[in-house]
Amino acid sequence: MELDEMKLAWQTLGRQLERQNALNEQLFRQGQADRLRRHLRPLVWGQSLQIALGIVLMLWGISFWSTHVGLWQAMACGIAMQVFGTLALIFPARLLSMQQGVDYAAPVLEIQRRLVQMRAWRVKVEAPVFAVLGSVIWIPAMLMLIQYDWDRMGHPDWWWRAPGLATWMLLSGAVSLGVVALAYVILRRLGHRRWLENNFAGNAIVKAESALQEIARFERE
Repeated sequence: MELDEMKLAWQTLGRQLERQNALNEQLFRQGQADRLRRHLRPLVWGQSLQIALGIVLMLWGISFWSTHVGLWQAMACGIAMQVFGTLALIFPARLLSMQQGVDYAAPVLEIQRRLVQMRAWRVKVEAPVFAVLGSVIWIPAMLMLIQYDWDRMGHPDWWWRAPGLATWMLLSGAVSLGVVALAYVILRRLGHRRWLENNFAGNAIVKAESALQEIARFERE
């Protein structure tokens, strides 16, 4: 009888330990899920600001070219700014949509898959596009500001007065693009590819990935 009571006591203790371990794991995952949300919150703020900026640039471009219809150089600058603003709106909206799809109660592998998709979007799509466009978008912006000055002076069709300005700005844009490409190549040759990709992905995603690794280690142990 004493042996049976001892077995029953061990079984009861084992069930209690299992429940305690399950509770500890649940509490740990809940705490880590809260950490994930906190890590990704700056990403939401940053992308929301970028959306607002994209709207401003898009509306500026539309307003500019629509008031300079017939002057193709000015229209080209305004349309370029509109396209840039539209991309600056669409890209962060896409990333926010991916972030909203993260289920923090899902298995670790599922959350990691979502973060891998977010990282790939930022590193392979967003970063290259804005690296290229960001190095040349200042050209139409400067030409638009110059156009405003000539508009105030009553000479909207000023392009023939400064034939070399546009050419100089285009050459400057080519140099800017070359500098960006050269910097990328040098960083990769020096072995800083991972550092570069982490910067493209953003600090929020890197911290979220680190938190997920801690959860995975805890579950393996």
